[in-house]
Amino acid sequence: MPPVVPMLAPLLIASGDGFAGWQPLNDTIMGGRSQGQCWASSDGLVMEAQVEPEGGGFVSCRSPVFAPPLDLSAYGALQLELDGDGRRYKLAVACRDGVAGLTELIPGGLRWVAEFSTQATGTSVVTIPLNRLTPSVRATPVGLPVRFDAAGITRLQILHSKFGDIGGRNPGFRPGPLRLLVRSIRAVP
Repeated sequence: MPPVVPMLAPLLIASGDGFAGWQPLNDTIMGGRSQGQCWASSDGLVMEAQVEPEGGGFVSCRSPVFAPPLDLSAYGALQLELDGDGRRYKLAVACRDGVAGLTELIPGGLRWVAEFSTQATGTSVVTIPLNRLTPSVRATPVGLPVRFDAAGITRLQILHSKFGDIGGRNPGFRPGPLRLLVRSIRAVP
């Protein structure tokens, strides 16, 4: 009889009030006019905003820095349970710097990103394979040979931006009022 290999259980990163400490970061840091806020509730992370396309054209909520970094090397994907609004969003993942501090010298830092769509109503589950994340600096793809460090994840961020994950326009971008509820984020095998 073959040996039984135990199945790796999902790892809950945040849900409900566990999103405490997440903060907004909007295009106003670069002269834009979008206004957004986020807060933890018993239902999850609530993100509300008024998105303006002029200037940076983005709103976001980001986690505090994970100290120590999250080690997700045993997992294959991040799974988000959320109530969307039909827009296309972006998940950005920051990793500890494996290049002697050089990536933190880059304004905006190196992030690993992937776009995802939301349903206009109801709760949906979005799974983003870690191997689908692409390196980016301020919405511009990075062509340098860099390696994603699943054992050293330092921060997560959820954005609605006029730019997509490969540098072009986000076809799901819509200016105006926005409301997103992220019920949970898990790492899954």
